[in-house]
Amino acid sequence: MRSTLSRIAAALTAGALTLTLAACGGSDAGSTTLRVGTLSDAPPSIYLENGRFTGYDNELLRDIAQREGFEVEFVGTEFSSLLAGVATGKFDIGSSTISSTEARKKTVSFSNGYNTGFTTIVTAKGANLKDPAAFAGKRLGVVQGSVQDEFAGKTAGAQVVRFPDYNAGFAQLKNGALDGWVVPQDIGQKYLDQNPTVPLELGYTVEDKDTPSAFAVAKNNPDLLKKLNDGLAKAIADGSVARIYGQFYKTTPLSKELQQGGPGLPVKNVGA
Repeated sequence: MRSTLSRIAAALTAGALTLTLAACGGSDAGSTTLRVGTLSDAPPSIYLENGRFTGYDNELLRDIAQREGFEVEFVGTEFSSLLAGVATGKFDIGSSTISSTEARKKTVSFSNGYNTGFTTIVTAKGANLKDPAAFAGKRLGVVQGSVQDEFAGKTAGAQVVRFPDYNAGFAQLKNGALDGWVVPQDIGQKYLDQNPTVPLELGYTVEDKDTPSAFAVAKNNPDLLKKLNDGLAKAIADGSVARIYGQFYKTTPLSKELQQGGPGLPVKNVGA
């Protein structure tokens, strides 16, 4: 009788262990797999290459995941629905050069920042959109829901045209349907570098102050937020952030706060 009970108890224990490992991403992996919402068309930050999501943001997140003991599965989405997807649990993490604005902090929590940037307007050469005063009556394209959407919407007299992704906007600018395409500067410069024969240039440019790019997580997931911040701090300390940044940004210097030994870019969330 004792032997039979012992065998039953052992079987139950083994079953419980199997279920626990399965819930953490499978017994082989031994770690949780998290879904990451990202974009596919915004190099050098976030893009799809040979079927693999890559770019500075996503490779940095892979590095953090390895340090903190979880795995990531990237899923392409539109920016306009990304933060809602994070807030409702469709995605565990949002990785898309997301500026950590006060308005967005009402929907999600943000990790500490891993990049700073600039907003610029890509225009036809000679369009002279060098000052916001020249935007009145102009058709300015933006990715819907982006910081650039907010910027263009505040510009007096501009006609804002919204697109689901970056490729769609560049195509409309190229065929003359837009006067300007408002994008992060690194994305605009990358497009110019990749299309040297297209007669486009950068126009007005403004620094995105106090809203560094950060990973987004649901407000009810403080444990994941802590892992992201811990992993990012370690990646800054040992120079991994600088190394990964240098793979994708050849001419734009990394913020000194993110260089090896730097203090990082702290983000204060609502209620924190």
